[in-house]
Amino acid sequence: MTLKLYNTLTRKKENFKPIKKNSVRMYVCGPTVNDVPHLGHARQQITFDILRKYLKFSGYEVKFVSNVTDIDDKIIKKSNELKEDIKKLTERNFKAHLEDYGKIGVDKPDVQPRATEYVPEMINLVKRLEQKGYTYVIKNDGVYFDISKFKNYGKLSHQKIEDLISGKRVNIKEEKKHQEDFVLWKFSKPGEPSWDSPWGKGRPGWHIECSAMSEKILGLPFDIHGGGQDLIFPHHEDEIAQSEAATGKKFVNYWVHNGMVNVDNIKMSKSLGNFKTIRDLLKDYNGRVIRYFVISSHYRKPVDFSKQTLDDAKNSYERLKNIISDLKEDKEINTKYLKEFRDAMDDDLNTPEALAVLWKLVRDKDAKGKIETIKEIEKTFELDLLKEEKIEIPNEVKKLIKEREEMRKKKNWEEADNLRRRIEKMGYSIDDTGEGTRIKKI
Repeated sequence: MTLKLYNTLTRKKENFKPIKKNSVRMYVCGPTVNDVPHLGHARQQITFDILRKYLKFSGYEVKFVSNVTDIDDKIIKKSNELKEDIKKLTERNFKAHLEDYGKIGVDKPDVQPRATEYVPEMINLVKRLEQKGYTYVIKNDGVYFDISKFKNYGKLSHQKIEDLISGKRVNIKEEKKHQEDFVLWKFSKPGEPSWDSPWGKGRPGWHIECSAMSEKILGLPFDIHGGGQDLIFPHHEDEIAQSEAATGKKFVNYWVHNGMVNVDNIKMSKSLGNFKTIRDLLKDYNGRVIRYFVISSHYRKPVDFSKQTLDDAKNSYERLKNIISDLKEDKEINTKYLKEFRDAMDDDLNTPEALAVLWKLVRDKDAKGKIETIKEIEKTFELDLLKEEKIEIPNEVKKLIKEREEMRKKKNWEEADNLRRRIEKMGYSIDDTGEGTRIKKI
């Protein structure tokens, strides 16, 4: 079976065929580092980490680029609120993103460009658009892209350009020609960071950042562009418009978007007070539990975070690890189950189905090659399923274990069983083996 990916551009699953044989170039919109990462970041990061790892598992070489937005309105606002230097603020938050992503099993990108490092490329891209007649200037504001000049505007979000051009002028600058015209270069205000440009001191607009960096690092066209569904319009739509208008080339072949995050069935937002950071979760849950939870849902569907759903994921994950910890190595590969895993993943990264295959494998009493097959699956899932966890056993439990050992020596089996039940009620299981007693957290 060939890998099929749902392409937002065509609204259908398509056989994945890279531009260069066995080589994939992929760009994913990275974080704006105005704060520590939240659940939405966790979902997106895990989704594209899985795609990257599965592509590698499938034999492709992957060049994975994910940017860091370290200058924009949100960052300037946060810097002013905290009275903190922008560079210090962004460095501190960037470090937090790297740390937290590492704890949920996400590998660093091959290239992680910062917007502030590519301002000359952004200026050059605006220049090319200006030379081709796609721009206009609003005095004391900035350089704008005229969407009416790009005939295919709206093709990613499947909106008609006529509707976008003639849309109601609600809360827009009077000088803008059309509601959806977007800024390419913002003129600086006093006290704001700025760079010299042919249009005066200013800074790049948000959309131009990804276009300039992806073209410089990957070249056009490239294979896959990813991000959250909230970026389809206007961010990714605007990227297509400015990149294709400037270069005359197709920008990207496959557009892949992950679904949104709700908290207790309500959209997560700071204003509603249901905003959850990865750090909030890591206080109560292992990072791999968060990863297991994300993998349990299809990446394109909305996912609901709640204490109950995360507790359920934690229980399932720990059960799975407990079953695996009792498996014996036989140095074989189970080709039947590995094929089922591949078939599920090849169907638009159907991780819930692939996870079900893993559960079938570990529960199949007749199956051979379990450990080696899990090792193969782990190249994509990276759930630390074969990693032995050091568990902290409370003193009270240790005391009961010791008492039980004494009862067993005295062959007082009834009391030993009573003590086992008490230990299990406290959340620990006991397994008497030839090598001694094994304690596991239930």
